[in-house]
Formats: sequence, C-alpha cells, structure tokens
Amino acid sequence: MGQRLQGIEEFVAAVEAGSFALAAQRLHVTRSAVAKSIARLEARLNTRLFLRTTRSQSLTEEGHGYYERCRRVLDELDAAQALTDVARSTATGVVRISMPAMLGRLKVGPLLLALARQHPQLSLELAFNDRRVDLVEEGLDLAIRSGELADSMDLVARPVGVQWMALCAAPAYLAQRGHPRGIGDLEGAHEAVLYARDGQVSAWRFHDAQGRPVEVTLPSRLRCDSAEVLLEAAIGGLGLARLPSWLAADALAAGTLVRVFEEPRPFGFELNVIRARSRYLPFKTRVVIDWLAEHLPPLLQVAP
Repeated sequence: MGQRLQGIEEFVAAVEAGSFALAAQRLHVTRSAVAKSIARLEARLNTRLFLRTTRSQSLTEEGHGYYERCRRVLDELDAAQALTDVARSTATGVVRISMPAMLGRLKVGPLLLALARQHPQLSLELAFNDRRVDLVEEGLDLAIRSGELADSMDLVARPVGVQWMALCAAPAYLAQRGHPRGIGDLEGAHEAVLYARDGQVSAWRFHDAQGRPVEVTLPSRLRCDSAEVLLEAAIGGLGLARLPSWLAADALAAGTLVRVFEEPRPFGFELNVIRARSRYLPFKTRVVIDWLAEHLPPLLQVAP
C-alpha cells in the first residue's frame, strides 16, 4: 500500500501548483525530487500523466482522470488524520497562512504564537503581505482578507472581526491647512496619504447621517501599499489619513495624531479567514480558525 501511494502527493501538488518548481516549493523539496517521484509514478502506472515541453506542462487525458481520483484519496487521508487528531485533541502538522502585513505582525502573529505554544505538534508558516493570494496555487491553507469578498464556490469564509476606520491627521497639518468639520469639508481644501495596491487607489468610504455610503478621493503626494508607511506619513504631516482604528490607537493616545471629526456612523471593513472549499476540514486548520475567531475580534475593538 505504501508503494502505491508514493508519488501521489508530488503529482497532485504539481497539478495544483502548475509546475514542478512551485510544487517543490510547496512540499519543501527540490524540483528534481518532484520530477523523479512523478517519473517513477508514471513508470509504475505505465502511463504518461503529463505532456511536457521546454516551456510548459499539461495533463494527458489519463492524467486528468488520475488526478481526480488522487485528489479524493488525499482528501480521505486528510479526513482520517483529522478524526485521529480530534480523538487525541491534538493539532498536528503544518498550517500555511497569508495575512495583511501590518495586521499580521502586530495582531495575528502574536495570537498564533500563543496557539503554537499550546499545540507542540502544530507547525505554522506565516506570510505577511497585502496582495491577493491564490490559496491553491500558492499551497496555502488559510488567508486573512479585509473588505468585501468576491462570490466564489471554491472558497469558504469565516468572519474574524471588523477593522473600524478612523480619519486622522497630525495637529500641525490641521493648524496649517484648516480643520474640516465633516465629510463635505474634505474635497477642495485638503490632501491625503492614500493606500494603493497594484496601481489602484482605494477611495475613502464613509457613511453619511442617513447611513448611506459615501466615497471620497483627495489629491495626494503619497500613495503606497504599506499601512505602516501611511501611519508615519500622517504623523509627519503629509496629509489626512484613513487608518484602521487599532493601528492609529497609539498615535491618537500620544497626541501625534488626532481624529479629524466624529463620523455620523462608523465605517469598517470586515475581516475574514478564507480557506479552499473541501469535504473535510483538517483538525489542525479548524483549531487555527477557531482560535482566530475567538481571540482576534477583541483586539480590533477600538472605539471608531
């Protein structure tokens, strides 16, 4: 039985990652090790699973059918492992998680370190970045995402808190440029430091007094994809900043930033932990999700 399973994990990883090299990264082995495992698998089956050229690889018809069956076998093995883990109440194995950089370093990372101390057989691989990720392609178990999610039949989301937003500025900036008293005072008289990713600037979003959504975009001399840099820029007086309340909390307490005005109704972005949809949820992954859902929301509950 053991020999029959040899090469299956490498084969499935190569299909889902799209290349032997990415599969090797996911499995923490060399590319040649993946290639050799798949070659031995093809020899044992007496079937070509991949059509290879110097620039690409694609599945043969037999490879497509074999992949579907192998995927089900691995799902069943994961389910069996999960049942065993539940019986032992032990989270065992590696969980790979991607999360926003600043939120991850200051809030999520410390939470997961505490979880790891409780589960000595749990291993964590944490990626801190603000870009959108493809869970399957990058070999991730979970990703934490902020804001609205696109409809997808392939993903499952669980809420883990809300990032309430605050409009902030340095006292020196307001003294020089004037102090707006509401949303209507922003345009035409002020500039901002803005969050932008992949060249796309995110408009500021508010609720008006009737709870209707309002979007505002101000001129800016600084646009970047780092919340940490935006925080420092706002403290340095480069413009108004729309920041998560938890991120601005220390600067607001110290007086290096102040709230520009009280908003008629707070605005926030929901945080979700995302996973690929599957028949079975491994116990190790469930433990991480449950931990985040329990412990992350209180860390974000700064008065908006």
